[in-house]
Amino acid sequence: METQWFYAEGRETYGPFPVAEMLRMAEAKQIGRETPVIGRGMTEWVIFKDSPLQELFENERNKEAARQTVRETRSFVGSAAEKISAMAGDEGPVKLSLGDIFSEVLKKHSKKESEQIFIVGTAKTTPDIKDISSEWPKPWLFFRVLMVFLLVYALLYFAAYLGNYFSLAGLIFAGSFAVPFSLVIFFFETNAPRNISIFSVVRMFFIGGAAAILVTLFLYSTVSFNQITVTSALEIGLIEETGKLLIVAWFVSRMDVKFILNGLLIGAVIGAGFAAFESAGYALRALQDGTFLEVIFNRAWTSVGTHTIWTAIAGAALVIVKQERPFSVGMLKQPRFLKFFAVAVALHAVWDMPVFNSPVLKPAVLICIGWLFVLVLINSGLRQVTRIVRAASENGE
Repeated sequence: METQWFYAEGRETYGPFPVAEMLRMAEAKQIGRETPVIGRGMTEWVIFKDSPLQELFENERNKEAARQTVRETRSFVGSAAEKISAMAGDEGPVKLSLGDIFSEVLKKHSKKESEQIFIVGTAKTTPDIKDISSEWPKPWLFFRVLMVFLLVYALLYFAAYLGNYFSLAGLIFAGSFAVPFSLVIFFFETNAPRNISIFSVVRMFFIGGAAAILVTLFLYSTVSFNQITVTSALEIGLIEETGKLLIVAWFVSRMDVKFILNGLLIGAVIGAGFAAFESAGYALRALQDGTFLEVIFNRAWTSVGTHTIWTAIAGAALVIVKQERPFSVGMLKQPRFLKFFAVAVALHAVWDMPVFNSPVLKPAVLICIGWLFVLVLINSGLRQVTRIVRAASENGE
């Protein structure tokens, strides 16, 4: 049974009160730190600050402060999400539930379910517009793909540990491609229209990623800098995001997509291919001084929120301004697109800038910002799907 408490003011004694009421009165300043208190079963009065109530009071205040921080964070994120949504042309509150999105990750799924995900996007498996789901996707296959890469990496690591030099190339490949390609599968699963096949995705990943690196190298030939500064970081961000964007624009134009979710997928695939090839290059260079395992690890976990995400943002923005029209270069000059592209460049530039160089905090903050944009754009993409499905139903398509 909970202890009942009394408190005294002058010659008057008040109570008994439950602990919760005593804490409420302390919060309301009805009871002070010097107020005498006594609980049932105690033999002597003590002042509040020396009683067990003081610790309970401080714990409750800390919990309330934590709850207030959570509420303020949610309010801030919600406000930021609404502003991002407005940038995309949508209005109203944005519902982002990470728990719901990733609710299927740890559940058991059959081989048949995996195959059904991989066969979409062909002439026979692309759903009619009226059959497209506008519900929030619940991807899970990407996690299985990541686990396969990690298993391969572990096996090759032990082979290298046992002295097999020939396993190093595979180790670099598995470590560099694990996270980027798993993210590709994530965006493939969130592409609600199901109108892009896995073959097209793999082709874009390898050809588009390699082409983006080549275009970026060409753009780099037009500038020169010897060290990373704030200014040169901005140049790097602009050059690399432009290089990837040009390849994204080519695929968007060639495939003539109209869904925002398609733009997210195409951008993510090109960015992931670029990231994987770049990471492999960094790992190969680090092989000479024996730090390539550290390089692979750092680039692997940070790639959760780098090139793949930045280019996905730009790809979605491009389709937002394109809509159902044929692509034209003039779309790259539209303010709505430029705002999102500027975000991608800024995230890239700040990542490279020699400022706030915390090895964990800085990347974590930038990753969260990047994913906030991505999740809001997924929300906008689903809203677009709802509008298109409704219009198709009204027109009897």
